[in-house]
Amino acid sequence: MPKPDAATLLREAGLRVTQQRVAVLGALTDSPHADVETIAVATRVTLGTVSTQAVYDVLRALTDAGLARRIEPAGSPARFELRVGDNHHHVVCRSCGAIADVDCAVGQRPCLTASDAHGFVIDEAEVTYWGLCPDCSARTTTDPHPWKEAQ
Repeated sequence: MPKPDAATLLREAGLRVTQQRVAVLGALTDSPHADVETIAVATRVTLGTVSTQAVYDVLRALTDAGLARRIEPAGSPARFELRVGDNHHHVVCRSCGAIADVDCAVGQRPCLTASDAHGFVIDEAEVTYWGLCPDCSARTTTDPHPWKEAQ
């Protein structure tokens, strides 16, 4: 079954179809886990001109509608992705910041159970794995912790 196009996705989510929304969806398709600046640059390539604030507004609308997901790895700017509705996690490179999806070993939410929920009704556990991507790992054969500053 073919994937729906951007206009169909927007309509099905109850959003108006605009050039900016279609362009941002295209940027997210081309660059999963992109930050706002990367998305804005790609959107400008498509549309010619668009403010960074407009990109933020579109990303918020897409996230609120469940079409995009905002992820915030510690120490990194917010990133956005179109992979939503499943229970996946991320692995982040400590050196270059590359991010990749990691499927949950358990499958359903939440994949972890808190030892004490303190009265909260837990519906999700967000897991971020940290390490070195293959490229950075290959470059750091002499220093296994290149991200740590010399003391």
